[in-house]
Amino acid sequence: MRKIALFLLFPLISVSQNPVKYVKPIIGTQKMGHTFPGATVPFGAVQLSPDTDTIPYERNGKYNGEVYKYCAGYQYDDKTIVGFSHTHFSGTGHSDLGDFLVMPTVGALQMNPGVATNPKGGFRSAFSHANETAEAGYYKVLLDDDKIWAEMTASQRVGMHQYTFPKSEQSHIILDLMSGIYNYSDKNVWTYVRVVNDTLITGYRQTNGWARTRTVYFAMSFSKPFRSYGQKNFDAKQTYRGFWRKFNQDDNFPEIAGKQIRMHFDFATSENEKIKIKFALSPVSQDNALENMQAEIAHWDFEKVKNDAQASWNKELSKINIDASEDDKVNFYTSMYHTFLGPTIYTDINGQYKGLDQNVHQANGFTNYTTFSLWDTYRALHPFFNLVQPKRNADMVQSMLAHYDQSALKMLPIWSHYANDNWCMSGYHAVSVIADAAVKGVYTGDANKALEACVATANKRNYEGIGSYIDKGFIPAEKSGISVSNTLEYAYDDWAIAQLADKLGKKDLAAQFLKRSENWKNQFNPQTGFMQERLDNGDFKPKADVMSTHGQGFIEGNSWNYSFFVPQNPAALADAMGGRKKFGERLDTLFTMHLPDAFFAETEDITRDGIIGGYVHGNEPAHHVAYLYNWSDTPWKTQAQIRRILKMQYKNAPDGLGGNDDCGQMSAWYIFSSLGFYPVAPGSDMYSLGSPAVKNAQIHLENGKTFSVETVNQGDKNVYVKKVLLNGKPITDFTIRHSDIVNGGKLVFYLSASPSR
Repeated sequence: MRKIALFLLFPLISVSQNPVKYVKPIIGTQKMGHTFPGATVPFGAVQLSPDTDTIPYERNGKYNGEVYKYCAGYQYDDKTIVGFSHTHFSGTGHSDLGDFLVMPTVGALQMNPGVATNPKGGFRSAFSHANETAEAGYYKVLLDDDKIWAEMTASQRVGMHQYTFPKSEQSHIILDLMSGIYNYSDKNVWTYVRVVNDTLITGYRQTNGWARTRTVYFAMSFSKPFRSYGQKNFDAKQTYRGFWRKFNQDDNFPEIAGKQIRMHFDFATSENEKIKIKFALSPVSQDNALENMQAEIAHWDFEKVKNDAQASWNKELSKINIDASEDDKVNFYTSMYHTFLGPTIYTDINGQYKGLDQNVHQANGFTNYTTFSLWDTYRALHPFFNLVQPKRNADMVQSMLAHYDQSALKMLPIWSHYANDNWCMSGYHAVSVIADAAVKGVYTGDANKALEACVATANKRNYEGIGSYIDKGFIPAEKSGISVSNTLEYAYDDWAIAQLADKLGKKDLAAQFLKRSENWKNQFNPQTGFMQERLDNGDFKPKADVMSTHGQGFIEGNSWNYSFFVPQNPAALADAMGGRKKFGERLDTLFTMHLPDAFFAETEDITRDGIIGGYVHGNEPAHHVAYLYNWSDTPWKTQAQIRRILKMQYKNAPDGLGGNDDCGQMSAWYIFSSLGFYPVAPGSDMYSLGSPAVKNAQIHLENGKTFSVETVNQGDKNVYVKKVLLNGKPITDFTIRHSDIVNGGKLVFYLSASPSR
């Protein structure tokens, strides 16, 4: 009876709702979203997806702005596909990866991709969205030029291809080891390929890009023996070739090495013959890549791999089930899908991984993860994981602490991927992720060691002005082009450290960092009411332009947005701005002003699609700002603005995201806000209330409990909250606690078309 009861309880979620059908990976692939449409599994190490062009990072020795559109390799407006590579970031505003591009062709062998205006001049192909399918864990497209159907699916560490060929004596599969995202001529440091037999290839490539020392190993297996193979080395600058010149290495030679290599594998195919490929990755070795392949996909049943991939998505997406409109279900479950694309597993099936010290390590008792876009994801993504993926988030914290142990600088990650820190963006926000997980009881490892790592990182005096920040309480404008945003972000991070220290009973340390967390006041000019640059002598820099994103001391934002960045103490910020009434009026101005075209000319990360008035939702620094009305005398405006943002910035369309999804942060904002609450200050156990967009929702927690959100009188016009009941008791302070959720219970919003004043 007990087994029957469990069966009835849990499968009903996925069977009845089948959330995979609401996932549309094509959302965000047009304009600024920078998402990819290809096949992957939750947190998978493989992201097997089409790349639609070969735009280089530099042109004539200068940055090529066109490359920005290709951070995920795919742009919806393009008409050609170059091939299918195995690694992609989701939603970033800078990039790397695009490893091991595979492309099937027929006819005369072409070893150059050609150009978009003449796809038949190379191995790329025209395609149409009419013949394209993108689902969670599955991608399919017709390559028009050669009439080849290409299908993709994946397991955690293995991508699986299935190509349906026409009848031809000249069928080929290209393996492009030169191709990459944000590519440039010297990015490939070295490439090695070993042809083990007529169905198995292994090798690796090392690149110097956003991650400066990145090595990826692979094993590639064909379902059908190739009858010939070869390579072309495009490195005209390779001066020394040694005595390998004794061999003809271009045709049927089993060991290839160089910087700029493309391989081809040749077949004769009958009409509609399917050739399948299993392509496994490893951060450690070729042997590990092969072991990953044999452990995860030991067969050639493509449909089984696809079904397993989609079952894994259904399992993860079913952690929350909702009642909402069809469009809202699409936006909600696609957002969940995007949040579960990363961080990505960076551990082989045997537990080995490459560390920051470039040595091989064993992950004992945890799964090692990479792709930590922390400037973005500390805000809502990791707090979301603390609710629905606590075990994974604990492992992510452990991965950050392993990074710290392996760091020659003894620092936590800033923005890390593939055993490298790329040092992108500002702040030291790993401390926020760690503190939030510890304060909420998610991270149960050595919290004292975690605190030690946080303090060491926050006291790294020679990193990005930290020494000046500690000595002066601000970073002088003469010493940093992003002095203001760094000071504000350090101050918040220090507050998070104080919360962790307080939890551990380290009262003196907590007081020290709590005092540092007030350094935001040193950038606030009471004469203007804005955060502004200060000079080394303490004076505010004259002629501040609060609208401009350039030369004002901010990273990817302006003073209008960053002046609200005190998430750790909105009440004090409201007082500094003149009290609750004036604070609300300042917020009103932000949401109603007009930004001139000059604003967008200075930044590639923000477009008009991502703004409401002067509020920038398409980038992260202001993601908490709509909730700040809860600290004004017009809290109902939080409710109205949240519902407005949900409608305007998230749509069921290829261009449905107003900005970069940034490794799931934009999507995590959508999920929290659709459910009616948001973590304004991660590191606290408090969530600020808004106005839910769902009719009702059930969050199925890892501890076996369920937290329900229900609405009364839900509707597009009924955006205001009349009252809120938590387990039958009224909430009057616009907040709920983390424990209220994880202990299970019911939150009921009574909605109205008019505000409750």
